[in-house]
Amino acid sequence: MIRVGIVGATGYGGAELIRLLAGHPQVRIANLYSSSSQGEPLDQVFPHVYNLGLPALSAIDAEHLSKENDVVFFATPAGVSAKLSPQVVELGGKVIDLSGDFRLENPTVYQEWYKKDAAPEAWIKRAVYGLTEWNKEQVAGASLIANPGCYPTAALLALLPLAKSGWVAADDWIVDAKSGVSGAGRGVSLGVHYSEINESIHAYKVGTHQHTPEIEQEITRQSGAEATIQFTPHLVPMTRGILATAYGKLTKQVSQAQIQELFAATYADQPFVRIRPAGSHPRTKEVYGSNYCDIAVHVDERTGRVILLSVIDNVVKGAAGQAIHNMNVMFELPETMGLPLVPLFP
Repeated sequence: MIRVGIVGATGYGGAELIRLLAGHPQVRIANLYSSSSQGEPLDQVFPHVYNLGLPALSAIDAEHLSKENDVVFFATPAGVSAKLSPQVVELGGKVIDLSGDFRLENPTVYQEWYKKDAAPEAWIKRAVYGLTEWNKEQVAGASLIANPGCYPTAALLALLPLAKSGWVAADDWIVDAKSGVSGAGRGVSLGVHYSEINESIHAYKVGTHQHTPEIEQEITRQSGAEATIQFTPHLVPMTRGILATAYGKLTKQVSQAQIQELFAATYADQPFVRIRPAGSHPRTKEVYGSNYCDIAVHVDERTGRVILLSVIDNVVKGAAGQAIHNMNVMFELPETMGLPLVPLFP
Protein backbone atom coordinates (compact mmCIF):
# COMPACT_ATOMS: atom_id res chain seq x y z
CA MET A 1 0.00 0.00 0.00
CA ILE A 2 1.21 3.50 -0.85
CA ARG A 3 1.27 5.75 2.21
CA VAL A 4 -0.15 9.12 1.20
CA GLY A 5 0.13 12.44 3.01
CA ILE A 6 -1.99 15.45 2.08
CA VAL A 7 -0.89 18.97 2.99
CA GLY A 8 -3.80 21.39 2.84
CA ALA A 9 -6.40 18.77 3.65
CA THR A 10 -9.01 21.35 4.64
CA GLY A 11 -9.28 22.97 1.19
CA TYR A 12 -11.34 21.86 -1.79
CA GLY A 13 -8.36 20.22 -3.52
CA GLY A 14 -7.47 18.34 -0.35
CA ALA A 15 -11.06 17.24 0.19
CA GLU A 16 -11.26 15.91 -3.37
CA LEU A 17 -7.98 14.03 -2.98
CA ILE A 18 -9.44 12.36 0.12
CA ARG A 19 -12.70 11.48 -1.65
CA LEU A 20 -10.86 9.81 -4.52
CA LEU A 21 -7.98 8.24 -2.59
CA ALA A 22 -10.35 6.72 -0.02
CA GLY A 23 -11.49 4.35 -2.77
CA HIS A 24 -8.05 3.67 -4.27
CA PRO A 25 -7.17 -0.01 -3.78
CA GLN A 26 -3.40 0.61 -3.47
CA VAL A 27 -3.47 3.64 -1.17
CA ARG A 28 -3.62 4.25 2.55
CA ILE A 29 -4.26 7.85 3.59
CA ALA A 30 -1.58 7.92 6.27
CA ASN A 31 -1.42 11.57 7.25
CA LEU A 32 -3.41 14.77 6.83
CA TYR A 33 -1.78 18.13 7.45
CA SER A 34 -3.14 21.59 8.12
CA SER A 35 -1.58 24.88 9.16
CA SER A 36 -4.67 25.96 11.06
CA SER A 37 -6.49 22.93 12.51
CA GLN A 38 -3.84 20.66 14.09
CA GLY A 39 -5.25 17.91 16.25
CA GLU A 40 -8.80 18.20 14.93
CA PRO A 41 -10.59 15.26 13.28
CA LEU A 42 -11.18 16.06 9.64
CA ASP A 43 -14.86 15.18 9.90
CA GLN A 44 -15.31 18.28 12.07
CA VAL A 45 -14.24 20.31 9.04
CA PHE A 46 -15.86 18.09 6.40
CA PRO A 47 -18.73 16.04 7.85
CA HIS A 48 -19.12 14.24 4.51
CA VAL A 49 -15.99 12.15 5.31
CA TYR A 50 -17.40 11.00 8.66
CA ASN A 51 -16.75 7.33 9.45
CA LEU A 52 -13.84 6.90 7.01
CA GLY A 53 -11.37 6.34 9.85
CA LEU A 54 -9.09 9.15 8.67
CA PRO A 55 -6.15 10.37 10.78
CA ALA A 56 -6.50 13.62 12.71
CA LEU A 57 -4.98 16.75 11.22
CA SER A 58 -1.26 17.13 11.97
CA ALA A 59 1.14 20.05 12.03
CA ILE A 60 3.31 20.48 8.94
CA ASP A 61 6.90 19.28 9.39
CA ALA A 62 9.23 18.42 6.49
CA GLU A 63 10.93 15.50 8.27
CA HIS A 64 7.61 13.93 9.24
CA LEU A 65 6.29 14.47 5.69
CA SER A 66 9.16 12.54 4.15
CA LYS A 67 9.50 9.74 6.73
CA GLU A 68 5.83 8.93 7.27
CA ASN A 69 4.63 9.02 3.64
CA ASP A 70 5.62 7.49 0.33
CA VAL A 71 4.17 10.45 -1.56
CA VAL A 72 2.99 13.86 -0.38
CA PHE A 73 0.34 15.93 -2.15
CA PHE A 74 0.54 19.68 -1.61
CA ALA A 75 -2.95 21.16 -2.05
CA THR A 76 -1.83 24.54 -0.75
CA PRO A 77 -1.82 28.19 -1.79
CA ALA A 78 1.09 29.43 -3.88
CA GLY A 79 4.31 29.87 -1.91
CA VAL A 80 3.92 27.00 0.59
CA SER A 81 5.21 24.13 -1.51
CA ALA A 82 8.13 26.19 -2.80
CA LYS A 83 9.61 26.13 0.72
CA LEU A 84 8.67 22.61 1.85
CA SER A 85 8.81 20.37 -1.23
CA PRO A 86 12.60 20.58 -1.74
CA GLN A 87 13.11 19.54 1.90
CA VAL A 88 10.76 16.57 1.51
CA VAL A 89 12.44 15.34 -1.69
CA GLU A 90 15.94 15.81 -0.23
CA LEU A 91 14.90 13.54 2.64
CA GLY A 92 13.82 10.84 0.18
CA GLY A 93 10.14 11.60 -0.32
CA LYS A 94 8.07 12.09 -3.47
CA VAL A 95 5.94 15.19 -4.01
CA ILE A 96 3.00 16.05 -6.24
CA ASP A 97 2.40 19.78 -5.99
CA LEU A 98 -1.09 21.06 -6.89
CA SER A 99 -0.09 24.71 -6.45
CA GLY A 100 1.73 26.69 -9.13
CA ASP A 101 5.10 26.84 -7.40
CA PHE A 102 7.06 24.61 -9.81
CA ARG A 103 5.11 25.00 -13.06
CA LEU A 104 6.96 27.93 -14.59
CA GLU A 105 10.53 27.35 -15.74
CA ASN A 106 11.60 30.98 -15.33
CA PRO A 107 11.63 32.24 -11.69
CA THR A 108 11.33 35.84 -12.89
CA VAL A 109 8.15 35.01 -14.80
CA TYR A 110 6.73 33.31 -11.70
CA GLN A 111 7.43 36.35 -9.55
CA GLU A 112 5.90 38.66 -12.16
CA TRP A 113 2.64 36.71 -12.47
CA TYR A 114 2.22 35.25 -8.97
CA LYS A 115 3.60 38.25 -7.03
CA LYS A 116 5.53 35.87 -4.73
CA ASP A 117 9.13 34.72 -4.38
CA ALA A 118 9.90 31.78 -6.65
CA ALA A 119 11.14 28.36 -5.56
CA PRO A 120 14.89 27.73 -5.92
CA GLU A 121 15.72 27.57 -9.63
CA ALA A 122 17.48 24.19 -9.32
CA TRP A 123 14.26 22.68 -7.98
CA ILE A 124 12.13 24.31 -10.65
CA LYS A 125 14.36 22.66 -13.25
CA ARG A 126 14.08 19.32 -11.46
CA ALA A 127 10.27 19.36 -11.38
CA VAL A 128 8.30 17.55 -14.11
CA TYR A 129 5.23 19.25 -15.50
CA GLY A 130 2.48 16.74 -14.84
CA LEU A 131 0.25 17.02 -17.90
CA THR A 132 0.13 13.25 -17.86
CA GLU A 133 -1.02 12.65 -21.43
CA TRP A 134 1.93 14.59 -22.82
CA ASN A 135 4.70 13.92 -20.28
CA LYS A 136 4.02 10.37 -19.12
CA GLU A 137 7.58 9.09 -19.53
CA GLN A 138 9.04 11.96 -17.48
CA VAL A 139 6.31 11.61 -14.82
CA ALA A 140 7.17 7.92 -14.38
CA GLY A 141 10.70 8.75 -13.23
CA ALA A 142 9.99 11.91 -11.27
CA SER A 143 10.29 12.68 -7.57
CA LEU A 144 8.70 16.16 -7.87
CA ILE A 145 5.62 16.73 -10.03
CA ALA A 146 4.22 20.17 -10.84
CA ASN A 147 0.54 19.40 -11.31
CA PRO A 148 -0.93 21.68 -14.02
CA GLY A 149 -3.43 24.41 -13.29
CA CYS A 150 -7.11 23.84 -13.99
CA TYR A 151 -7.41 26.30 -16.87
CA PRO A 152 -4.14 25.12 -18.49
CA THR A 153 -5.32 21.50 -18.32
CA ALA A 154 -8.52 22.27 -20.23
CA ALA A 155 -6.73 24.57 -22.68
CA LEU A 156 -3.57 22.57 -23.36
CA LEU A 157 -5.25 19.23 -23.97
CA ALA A 158 -7.24 20.99 -26.69
CA LEU A 159 -4.48 23.18 -28.11
CA LEU A 160 -1.45 20.90 -28.21
CA PRO A 161 -2.39 18.55 -31.08
CA LEU A 162 -2.85 21.50 -33.44
CA ALA A 163 0.07 23.44 -31.99
CA LYS A 164 2.39 20.51 -32.77
CA SER A 165 0.92 20.07 -36.25
CA GLY A 166 1.77 23.63 -37.27
CA TRP A 167 -1.72 24.08 -38.73
CA VAL A 168 -2.39 27.07 -36.46
CA ALA A 169 -0.08 30.05 -35.97
CA ALA A 170 1.60 29.84 -32.57
CA ASP A 171 0.93 33.52 -31.85
CA ASP A 172 -2.73 33.48 -32.82
CA TRP A 173 -4.51 31.52 -30.10
CA ILE A 174 -7.43 33.02 -28.21
CA VAL A 175 -8.72 31.11 -25.18
CA ASP A 176 -12.00 32.11 -23.55
CA ALA A 177 -12.71 30.05 -20.42
CA LYS A 178 -15.49 29.82 -17.84
CA SER A 179 -15.03 28.26 -14.40
CA GLY A 180 -17.20 27.26 -11.49
CA VAL A 181 -16.69 29.01 -8.15
CA SER A 182 -14.78 26.15 -6.49
CA GLY A 183 -11.78 27.19 -8.59
CA ALA A 184 -11.40 30.19 -6.30
CA GLY A 185 -10.79 27.93 -3.31
CA ARG A 186 -12.54 27.68 0.04
CA GLY A 187 -11.57 31.07 1.41
CA VAL A 188 -14.32 33.58 2.09
CA SER A 189 -14.33 36.79 0.05
CA LEU A 190 -16.73 39.19 -1.59
CA GLY A 191 -15.76 37.77 -5.00
CA VAL A 192 -17.36 34.41 -4.20
CA HIS A 193 -20.22 35.70 -2.05
CA TYR A 194 -23.48 34.03 -3.13
CA SER A 195 -25.44 37.22 -3.68
CA GLU A 196 -22.57 38.69 -5.72
CA ILE A 197 -22.10 35.79 -8.15
CA ASN A 198 -25.55 34.23 -8.37
CA GLU A 199 -27.42 34.94 -11.64
CA SER A 200 -24.33 36.68 -13.01
CA ILE A 201 -21.21 36.02 -15.07
CA HIS A 202 -18.10 38.14 -15.24
CA ALA A 203 -14.56 38.16 -16.60
CA TYR A 204 -11.65 38.67 -14.25
CA LYS A 205 -7.87 39.10 -14.39
CA VAL A 206 -8.18 40.09 -18.05
CA GLY A 207 -4.71 39.81 -19.58
CA THR A 208 -3.16 39.21 -16.16
CA HIS A 209 -4.16 35.69 -15.08
CA GLN A 210 -1.22 33.63 -13.80
CA HIS A 211 -2.15 30.63 -15.93
CA THR A 212 -1.35 32.57 -19.12
CA PRO A 213 2.44 32.01 -19.08
CA GLU A 214 1.91 28.37 -18.09
CA ILE A 215 -0.17 27.72 -21.22
CA GLU A 216 2.29 29.61 -23.42
CA GLN A 217 5.27 27.78 -21.92
CA GLU A 218 3.84 24.33 -22.59
CA ILE A 219 2.73 25.12 -26.14
CA THR A 220 6.25 26.40 -26.83
CA ARG A 221 7.84 23.35 -25.19
CA GLN A 222 5.74 20.82 -27.09
CA SER A 223 5.63 22.58 -30.48
CA GLY A 224 9.03 24.28 -30.62
CA ALA A 225 7.37 27.53 -31.74
CA GLU A 226 7.21 30.58 -29.48
CA ALA A 227 3.57 30.79 -28.40
CA THR A 228 1.44 33.77 -27.48
CA ILE A 229 -2.15 33.44 -26.32
CA GLN A 230 -4.92 35.80 -25.40
CA PHE A 231 -6.50 34.24 -22.32
CA THR A 232 -9.60 35.54 -20.57
CA PRO A 233 -11.16 33.66 -17.63
CA HIS A 234 -14.74 34.11 -16.44
CA LEU A 235 -16.55 33.11 -13.26
CA VAL A 236 -19.97 31.49 -13.62
CA PRO A 237 -22.48 30.65 -10.86
CA MET A 238 -21.91 26.90 -10.64
CA THR A 239 -19.81 24.85 -8.24
CA ARG A 240 -17.63 22.77 -10.55
CA GLY A 241 -16.51 22.70 -14.13
CA ILE A 242 -14.51 24.54 -16.78
CA LEU A 243 -15.45 25.18 -20.39
CA ALA A 244 -12.53 26.46 -22.46
CA THR A 245 -13.27 27.69 -25.97
CA ALA A 246 -10.13 28.17 -28.05
CA TYR A 247 -9.89 29.92 -31.42
CA GLY A 248 -6.99 29.61 -33.85
CA LYS A 249 -6.41 30.84 -37.41
CA LEU A 250 -5.56 27.95 -39.71
CA THR A 251 -2.30 28.38 -41.64
CA LYS A 252 -3.30 25.91 -44.33
CA GLN A 253 -6.49 24.50 -45.73
CA VAL A 254 -7.41 21.45 -43.69
CA SER A 255 -10.80 19.86 -43.32
CA GLN A 256 -12.89 19.11 -40.28
CA ALA A 257 -12.27 15.41 -40.95
CA GLN A 258 -8.48 15.87 -41.00
CA ILE A 259 -8.44 17.70 -37.69
CA GLN A 260 -10.85 15.21 -36.18
CA GLU A 261 -8.52 12.40 -37.21
CA LEU A 262 -5.51 14.26 -35.78
CA PHE A 263 -7.17 14.49 -32.37
CA ALA A 264 -8.41 10.90 -32.45
CA ALA A 265 -4.92 9.62 -33.28
CA THR A 266 -3.21 11.85 -30.69
CA TYR A 267 -5.37 10.64 -27.82
CA ALA A 268 -6.13 7.10 -28.96
CA ASP A 269 -4.27 5.54 -26.03
CA GLN A 270 -5.13 8.15 -23.41
CA PRO A 271 -7.91 6.88 -21.12
CA PHE A 272 -9.02 10.25 -19.79
CA VAL A 273 -9.33 12.29 -23.00
CA ARG A 274 -12.51 11.72 -24.98
CA ILE A 275 -12.66 13.19 -28.48
CA ARG A 276 -16.31 13.83 -29.16
CA PRO A 277 -17.91 13.28 -32.61
CA ALA A 278 -17.80 16.11 -35.14
CA GLY A 279 -20.40 18.76 -34.39
CA SER A 280 -20.55 18.01 -30.65
CA HIS A 281 -21.01 20.65 -27.98
CA PRO A 282 -19.64 19.17 -24.72
CA ARG A 283 -21.11 20.40 -21.46
CA THR A 284 -19.38 20.56 -18.09
CA LYS A 285 -22.19 18.41 -16.69
CA GLU A 286 -21.00 15.54 -18.89
CA VAL A 287 -17.64 15.26 -17.09
CA TYR A 288 -18.84 16.22 -13.57
CA GLY A 289 -17.02 14.31 -10.83
CA SER A 290 -14.73 12.54 -13.32
CA ASN A 291 -11.14 12.77 -14.55
CA TYR A 292 -12.21 13.16 -18.18
CA CYS A 293 -11.48 15.98 -20.56
CA ASP A 294 -14.01 16.01 -23.41
CA ILE A 295 -12.95 17.86 -26.57
CA ALA A 296 -14.94 18.79 -29.67
CA VAL A 297 -13.51 20.24 -32.88
CA HIS A 298 -15.30 22.73 -35.13
CA VAL A 299 -13.94 24.30 -38.32
CA ASP A 300 -15.43 27.58 -39.53
CA GLU A 301 -14.67 27.58 -43.25
CA ARG A 302 -15.99 31.13 -43.62
CA THR A 303 -13.39 32.62 -41.24
CA GLY A 304 -10.68 30.01 -41.67
CA ARG A 305 -10.61 29.36 -37.95
CA VAL A 306 -10.70 26.21 -35.89
CA ILE A 307 -12.80 26.34 -32.73
CA LEU A 308 -12.02 23.87 -29.95
CA LEU A 309 -14.40 23.15 -27.07
CA SER A 310 -12.85 21.53 -23.99
CA VAL A 311 -14.63 20.66 -20.73
CA ILE A 312 -13.27 19.32 -17.44
CA ASP A 313 -14.25 19.11 -13.79
CA ASN A 314 -11.82 21.67 -12.37
CA VAL A 315 -11.54 19.92 -8.99
CA VAL A 316 -10.88 16.47 -10.51
CA LYS A 317 -9.15 16.64 -13.89
CA GLY A 318 -8.03 20.17 -13.09
CA ALA A 319 -6.54 19.23 -9.71
CA ALA A 320 -6.98 16.07 -7.56
CA GLY A 321 -7.81 13.55 -10.28
CA GLN A 322 -4.88 14.55 -12.47
CA ALA A 323 -2.62 14.40 -9.41
CA ILE A 324 -3.74 10.83 -8.72
CA HIS A 325 -3.27 9.94 -12.39
CA ASN A 326 0.31 11.18 -12.01
CA MET A 327 0.74 9.17 -8.81
CA ASN A 328 -0.43 6.02 -10.60
CA VAL A 329 2.16 6.55 -13.33
CA MET A 330 4.92 7.29 -10.79
CA PHE A 331 4.22 4.04 -8.92
CA GLU A 332 3.71 1.91 -12.06
CA LEU A 333 0.01 1.30 -11.36
CA PRO A 334 -2.77 1.14 -13.97
CA GLU A 335 -3.49 4.72 -15.02
CA THR A 336 -7.19 4.55 -14.25
CA MET A 337 -6.85 2.95 -10.80
CA GLY A 338 -8.89 4.71 -8.15
CA LEU A 339 -10.39 7.21 -10.57
CA PRO A 340 -14.09 7.22 -11.49
CA LEU A 341 -14.75 6.07 -15.05
CA VAL A 342 -18.36 7.28 -15.19
CA PRO A 343 -19.18 10.97 -14.55
CA LEU A 344 -21.94 11.97 -12.15
CA PHE A 345 -25.24 12.66 -13.89
CA PRO A 346 -27.53 14.49 -13.52
